Amino acid sequence: MIDVELRDWHPDDIGVVLDAFSSPDMAQQSAWPVDTRRAALEWMGTWRFRDDARAFAVVAGGEVVGNVAVSNIDAHDTGWVSYWTSPHARGRGVAVAAVRRLADWAFAERGLFRLELGHRTDNTASCAVAARAGFKVEGVERGKLRYGDVRHDVERHARLATD
Repeated sequence: MIDVELRDWHPDDIGVVLDAFSSPDMAQQSAWPVDTRRAALEWMGTWRFRDDARAFAVVAGGEVVGNVAVSNIDAHDTGWVSYWTSPHARGRGVAVAAVRRLADWAFAERGLFRLELGHRTDNTASCAVAARAGFKVEGVERGKLRYGDVRHDVERHARLATD
């Protein structure tokens, strides 16, 4: 397993964020286009001011190669996990290592009990990350996401602090 570190996002990470969001599969991973320096700074900044969320830059080999986050933390000590890696860093176990580290942090430091995540059923790579990071399949949410005119089913996974 590759070793990763999690750290806060820094303004000098703009290039990494812009590069990541320029990938076609990342185009819909933000509520707004992340295609300018200002948009990248705003994307990084939104994570700093939320009480219900925390995002980390994923560092492997001294290079920022992705993002991992827990958001929508609720009164039931449950949070929603999301992750992405830069295209050149994929296929090396970076996302799995980062999600495992995030889960350790969320359970130990944030005191969460349950972490959830979901992926389109046609996203086999994301499914593999979830499974290898210890998240168990809980079911399929039919027609949950809509991109353009196409609806997608989402497979939900979860991991408990006691797993």
